[in-house]
Amino acid sequence: MRIKRLQNPHATAPTAMTALPTPRFDLFYKHDELTQLLRAYAEALPELIELRPLGRSNEGRDIWLVIITRKATGADVDKPAFWVDGNIHAAELTASTACLYWLHQLATGYGQDAQVTQLLDTRVVYMVPRLNPDGAELALAERPRHIRSSTRPYPWDEQPVDGLTVEDVDGDGRMLMMRVPDPHGTYKKCSDEPRLMVPREPGEFGGQYYRVMPEGTLKNFDGVKIRVNPDREGLDLNRNFPAYWRQEFEQPGAGPYPTSEPAVRAMVDFITQHPNIGAAVSFHTHSGVILRPMGTQSDDDMTPEDLWQYKRFSDIGAKLTGYPAISIFHDFKYHPKQVITGTQDWVYEHLGALFWTVEIWAPNKEAGITDYQWIEWYRDHPVEDDKKLLKWSDEQCGGQAHVDWYPFEHPQLGPVELGGWDRMNFWRNPPAHLREREAARFPAWLQQIALALPRLEVLRTEVQALGDNTWRVRFAVANSGYLPSYVTKRALERKTVRGVVFELHLPEAARLLSGSPRSEGTQLEGHAPKGSLQAFLPDRQITGDRAVAEWVVQAPPGTMLGLSARADRAGAVRTELRLG
Repeated sequence: MRIKRLQNPHATAPTAMTALPTPRFDLFYKHDELTQLLRAYAEALPELIELRPLGRSNEGRDIWLVIITRKATGADVDKPAFWVDGNIHAAELTASTACLYWLHQLATGYGQDAQVTQLLDTRVVYMVPRLNPDGAELALAERPRHIRSSTRPYPWDEQPVDGLTVEDVDGDGRMLMMRVPDPHGTYKKCSDEPRLMVPREPGEFGGQYYRVMPEGTLKNFDGVKIRVNPDREGLDLNRNFPAYWRQEFEQPGAGPYPTSEPAVRAMVDFITQHPNIGAAVSFHTHSGVILRPMGTQSDDDMTPEDLWQYKRFSDIGAKLTGYPAISIFHDFKYHPKQVITGTQDWVYEHLGALFWTVEIWAPNKEAGITDYQWIEWYRDHPVEDDKKLLKWSDEQCGGQAHVDWYPFEHPQLGPVELGGWDRMNFWRNPPAHLREREAARFPAWLQQIALALPRLEVLRTEVQALGDNTWRVRFAVANSGYLPSYVTKRALERKTVRGVVFELHLPEAARLLSGSPRSEGTQLEGHAPKGSLQAFLPDRQITGDRAVAEWVVQAPPGTMLGLSARADRAGAVRTELRLG
């Protein structure tokens, strides 16, 4: 871990109490190293950064939550909030890197960068760099295994008694492919690039063919049949959320019941206990795309106002990151007839907060392959694409993305060859020299979303003497944010947000004559335009961003009254008013 000092801090910026760390973005941190790094940030900038355990993993590791805001400008729970997480899937380690990169930009940018300073003065970022520490630790082990998500055995606890178990069979820290000559094999060597394995053509015979299978070991091999065992750890934490949860026969890996897994339960508990969270992004790998809801229904079934807003922010994301923004339902299905659900369905479709999944990194795009469909390409693509990828491996990755086939004496199969694509280090994640570049795509977009969140402000207070120590008190607030206080129409449909809640706090010497000590007012619009200036009809809610509460009280002149207002996703404000 490199260390540096804050240079030329802004006059209002908190001073680093200890040295500020600089993370390495070209490597992946194991759990203890990640813990040390996050603690170093909190110790260096205690006025900006707080570290808390969100919960504990199935194996007992802390799942770290980083709370980032300027404490001097208010408590985190009183500010509109943006949630970001990463690494819910075990081997998708660059997702954690993306979170760490933004954390460092926020830590070093406060007082130096106007956007970062405004963000942390007025809003809060809740960041979980690694939701799944158990799975990540397994992916980073000396003899790694690349499971989908959690390490808990599911749905059954038994070890396999036969079949092929995927693992690093030669102990080189990689899991590649094995090829075995077989006249009935599916693949052959490419005629002009023999390092590549390409499919046989329909009706083709008479050549040298191979069976290609994942690297691993076999149990009870009968010399004839090989079946790849599913991972004993079959849970997918991203399928364990409450929204549209389905049993194993409909959605593999979903767990025995919604939020059965500690990491998911901790996240769900925290977000439901923090209604100030109005938008969220979850980092995954890979495909190089920004995915927006919905996951279960088409755009035609979406609330139009929400769809328009999603497209607006998604277009900004595409421009700032270079990643295309697409619909999960229309453009990113693993199978045309399959619907999968996850975090995005719970955060948006249940809670009505904005949500995006970012799939970091596209190796095929890196190789100059531009005309492809995100999922369809993996089912079938021209051999020319493979040649471009091999050229990229040779010229940009030192020949390591595609490993030349080499002989190995397999304990069950005898002589085989190992080689092919190193999926962990070049497909699921970018190579080391490109990880920081990928992570650097996102801060500007994340900050723009966060700064667009609704924010409650005191507009004015008024007091009018009515005689006989009687006073009319008015308290006006406004939403200074781009988004409305409810953020999405979905939130109103789901009844997950209230209008502005006003409260009057009276001393013992005062008596309330008219009005309620607590009352719920209207929702507040933001300054997002409802249409262009050429629209057929004008926006009727010219001051839809404002709300007023009024009381009549009886108290001696000079009495101090407390006034407060809260909107679930726009934060809270408090002020005092002197009578007379």
